[in-house]
Amino acid sequence: MHLHFDAAHSLRGYQGKCEKLHGHRYEVVAGLMAPHLNEIGLAYDFLELKKQLGEVISRFDHNNLNEMSPFDKLNPSAENLASYIYGQLQSAIGKSPVKVAYIEVWESPENRVVYRP
Repeated sequence: MHLHFDAAHSLRGYQGKCEKLHGHRYEVVAGLMAPHLNEIGLAYDFLELKKQLGEVISRFDHNNLNEMSPFDKLNPSAENLASYIYGQLQSAIGKSPVKVAYIEVWESPENRVVYRP
């Protein structure tokens, strides 16, 4: 699943221009893994995944990440965003046998991080 949101952030403790408030169009990609397919050949319903991932990231859209929990205390790096989104999406999926395999967060067309616990 591939969704996006627009947000601002600044990196605390960073020595460079990213320590100043700036914005990104964050691209978020979620990959799932499943032990088996269901009776109609699906691992997980894409519409449900889109809804769940959208709910996780929609609160960040057009906000300053530094002012939002948990990033008011945790540095809002792409790495920390990916880890946080992973945990929230896995919780949303709940007791399904499907697990989140990875979360990618792109800050720009050239810069991304992949989180796989």
